[in-house]
Amino acid sequence: MRNIYALLCVAIVAISLRAAEPEKLNVLLLVSDDLCTHLSTYGDPLVKTPNVDRLAARGVKFEHAYCQYPLCNPSRASFLTGLRPDTTRVYDNAIQFRQNVPDAQTIGQTFQKAGYFVARVGKLYHYGVPAQIGTNGLDDAPSWAERYNPKGRDIDDFNMIERIELTKEGKAEWGKTENLNQLGATLSRLAADGTDEEQTDGKIANETITLLEKHAAGPFFLACGFFRPHTPYVAPKKYYDMYPLDKIQLPAIPANYNATIPAPALQLKKVEEAMTDTQRKEAIQAYFAATSFMDAQLGRVLDALDRLKLTDKTIVVFISDHGYHLYEHHAWQKMTLFENVAHVPLIISAPGKPAGKSSPRIVELLDLHPTLADLAGIPVAPKAEGKSLRPLVENPAAAWDKPALTQVQRGKFMGYTLRTEKWRYTEWDGGAKGTELYDEENDPQELKNLAQAPELKETVEKQKALLGQAVKKGK
Repeated sequence: MRNIYALLCVAIVAISLRAAEPEKLNVLLLVSDDLCTHLSTYGDPLVKTPNVDRLAARGVKFEHAYCQYPLCNPSRASFLTGLRPDTTRVYDNAIQFRQNVPDAQTIGQTFQKAGYFVARVGKLYHYGVPAQIGTNGLDDAPSWAERYNPKGRDIDDFNMIERIELTKEGKAEWGKTENLNQLGATLSRLAADGTDEEQTDGKIANETITLLEKHAAGPFFLACGFFRPHTPYVAPKKYYDMYPLDKIQLPAIPANYNATIPAPALQLKKVEEAMTDTQRKEAIQAYFAATSFMDAQLGRVLDALDRLKLTDKTIVVFISDHGYHLYEHHAWQKMTLFENVAHVPLIISAPGKPAGKSSPRIVELLDLHPTLADLAGIPVAPKAEGKSLRPLVENPAAAWDKPALTQVQRGKFMGYTLRTEKWRYTEWDGGAKGTELYDEENDPQELKNLAQAPELKETVEKQKALLGQAVKKGK
């Protein structure tokens, strides 16, 4: 009897201790592909993204978040490992990061180690879009317990997609597509027939909702990666109807602008230079339509979170892998070091933390991995190079002095840019192939390069030193 009594006491104590442990928070990571900050919650007057707005109303919107490399694979390898591109040595869309850093601990592994169910749906690591949709692409199997690769009618209907191509006469025209591999880096569009749920992103939302239902007891870390608005800009017709061409304004660019910046700053394609203003507006219309379509799928996932009463138990984060050019600086897509491409949306909604707030501080996608571990109360990956944003999630106006470093490769040399609250300073090949300085308070469009202004010589020297320190620290 005495032994039974002792065992009962031990059991009661164990149950009491377990009951006293705080319930682990779930994590839902939502990633949009090639999404810039042309979003209503970031001040765009035309683009309709009510569900991104809705998430921002629940959490903290970071006004100045930056990617570490403006290309899908290097950026995703960076924020999912918490390592800078110069650590992963991933600078293109061809290499899987474990070839260079085989012992990296990814964010998925961090949560698996903490006892979470961890799964991803859609694009988290890099995929060639659209040709690799439905495959594992350059995915990292150790990061997930389960992974899902939905594929929708946007792939089946690829031959209906129009892409900008250059004619023999040197004119730009919308042409038909003969195979998927023609679409990867082109401006291409389709106002699609059918429903949202027939598209790949609709199926990604469906699978994410199924996983939420299945694992509602938690704790879970679910990563949902939408493919839109990445080109081809495929969205049901109703989203195209939201953006009449006469409402779309093209960016204003000063005459002879290209002569004021270093040659490596822009890499323009002949077909894009040949586009008419109407074609430019049509491309922007298509991108906005794909953005609103993605937002609708995001809304369906948030609806499920509410329906399952998981909202108050789940940290929800929304990001993009990098920004995107829509003819700003005469450029399209990515792979520059301007604000349009380095700047990304970042919204963090965490139970018990401030809601409907904005943080003006400079932060990096690199900070995502340590932030989520910190907010969930689990050990951070020991080699993670970012800094937890928890102080800013708890107090968006808290003191913060960490700048953002972004880089891009040009052949055999690198360009680096440092973003502080006042300045963006950029060097190409260590300055040998040009420098740029922009006053972000007075020239947020970055159209006046001040790097050679005599009155700012001291500022340039200070920014050069700060950039050098950041680059050295990142290597």
